[in-house]
Amino acid sequence: MATRKSTRRTRRTRRARGAGGLTALRATATVLGVFAALTVGLLIAGFVSIAHAGGTAAAKPAPAWNPCPEASPVVVGTIAVPRGPVAGYCQAELVNAAQIINAARSLGIGSHTQAVGVMTAIGETRLRNLDYGDAAGPDSRGLFQQRDNGAWGTYAERMDPYTAALHFFEKLVKVPGWRTMEPTLLAHAVQINSDPYYYARFWGDAQEIVATLAP
Repeated sequence: MATRKSTRRTRRTRRARGAGGLTALRATATVLGVFAALTVGLLIAGFVSIAHAGGTAAAKPAPAWNPCPEASPVVVGTIAVPRGPVAGYCQAELVNAAQIINAARSLGIGSHTQAVGVMTAIGETRLRNLDYGDAAGPDSRGLFQQRDNGAWGTYAERMDPYTAALHFFEKLVKVPGWRTMEPTLLAHAVQINSDPYYYARFWGDAQEIVATLAP
């Protein structure tokens, strides 16, 4: 009987030890599972964070390219001329437009006709003060390509943007009906271009320049 009891106790002990080992293994597996889950979670969070940062960086717009050279505003009379571009023109050309506006103002001419002057200079020289002419007028000079025929002053006056513009507007205001005439026809009446409607294509740019420089 003693031997049987001892055998039963031994079996119970082994079962208890086996159960305890199984419990320990289950606990270890649980801990490892939790650790693995945390690790995977952290890795996923890291990838999401990197992807979000990358997406934010990619979504940030790049600075717009400016074709005009770096320049601080220049004051011409009372007009602060920006770097540009305005209607595709940079500061060097916009300074000449400001001279045209100032010349018109000195004669009491309003913004509409100021734009006629700017339009004309765009059509003639793209607002550049040229010291040469073309095949049609090899002696033409300045912003308005004024001829050396005595009607537009001396060479120095034709090459001075303000004075050249002044002469342009002085002739313009003598054209009958100049206040109501179509801009391109008014420019043609002063410049006598071969095509009366040549300047029309530059009217929108001229209006934008005048509105920007002299709001």
